[in-house]
Amino acid sequence: MPVRALAHRPLTTEAVAELVELPAVPPVPDDSDAVDEEVERRGWVWEDGLVCESFRTAHGHVLCTDVVSPFGCPEARTFLVFGEVYPVYPHDEDMANASWLYGLVDRWREQPGWIGSRPSTAEECEAVLARAARVVTEHLGAAPERTAPSAESLVTGPPLTHRVWRTATHALVLGPAPDNGPYGYLTHLQLSSTPLDCGPELPPAEDEDGLAAWIADHIDW
Repeated sequence: MPVRALAHRPLTTEAVAELVELPAVPPVPDDSDAVDEEVERRGWVWEDGLVCESFRTAHGHVLCTDVVSPFGCPEARTFLVFGEVYPVYPHDEDMANASWLYGLVDRWREQPGWIGSRPSTAEECEAVLARAARVVTEHLGAAPERTAPSAESLVTGPPLTHRVWRTATHALVLGPAPDNGPYGYLTHLQLSSTPLDCGPELPPAEDEDGLAAWIADHIDW
C-alpha cells in the first residue's frame, strides 16, 4: 500500500536506554522549575510544534508523556516518536489533496537528523520499524515476545508490525500508533513504555483479538 509521506530519525541504543531507564531515575517533582532544570541538564527542549506539550530529547526524537515529570515516575506513560507517516486512506479520498497534512509531515522531516520521502511505501515504513527493532533487541538482549500486524481499528493506513517486549515492570511496544492530531489521520512510529498494569496479562500468541486489545491499552492515552 502506498504512503503519501514518511519522516523518521533512526533509533539508537542510547535513545532506547534513556527511555527504558526513565521510570527508575531519581525522581523529579511535578514542579515546572525542577522539570525545566532536568530538561536542560539532559540537553532536552520543550516541544509543542510537533506534538503538544512534549519534549525533544538530546537524541532528536520526540517524547510524549501523560505526566508533568516523567523522570523517576513508574506510573508515567511515555511514547518515544521516531517516525511520522501520512498514509493513504482509501475510504476517504476527500483527504487526497490535503496539502496541509504534507506540511505537518514536512515539519517533522525538517528537524535536525530527520530524513523523509514523498511518496513512500508501507515496505519503507516496515524497514524503519525493523531497524528500530534490532536496536531495541540489542539493548534488551532479547527478541520481542510477540510480533503482530497492527489492527485496522487502531491506526490509519497499512497494517504495520507491532513488536512487544516486557521488563519486570513495563511493556515496551514498537510500532505504529495514533498521532491524535488532525482527524487522527497521521500515524506515529514510536516506542512506547507503559506500566504493565495498563492492561491485563499478555494474551497467548494465538489470541489475535486479545493481543490487539492489549497493545491498544499500552500505546495510547
